[in-house]
Amino acid sequence: MTKTYRQGQILKLIRTRRISTQEELAQELSKQGIAATQVTLSRDIRDLRLVKTREGYQEMAPEETGPEFALLAAEFLLDVLRAQNLVILKTSPGHANSVAVALDHEGWPEVVGTIAGDDTILVVTPDNPTAEAIQERLVGMLERT
Repeated sequence: MTKTYRQGQILKLIRTRRISTQEELAQELSKQGIAATQVTLSRDIRDLRLVKTREGYQEMAPEETGPEFALLAAEFLLDVLRAQNLVILKTSPGHANSVAVALDHEGWPEVVGTIAGDDTILVVTPDNPTAEAIQERLVGMLERT
């Protein structure tokens, strides 16, 4: 188990449930088979820029991540296709990565993940109806520009 994987699981936990102490965090990770010492958790909390609030650990406001997805989509997105639970986005050459990163930062819960090439992005969704909804949403964005 890598540091990156552990930190990803920490983020997933604090986004889905209230975790108020490092002990609670360690217990939740342990349920997933991830052992972490208090020192390791302290480092992870610092690295992930988590803050302790009355509602439990929260992510700090993100640092500037670049242009918003809507702006990049309007500029570089050429086509939106669907293949079952996958949505394929065609972009101008050399722009797929930046568009995919911006989409990832949008935090759409129905997007499982993205994979970008030079001019193509594969958007993975959990099922066919969700992919259809994402396709309609993206086409709607293109029509408004």
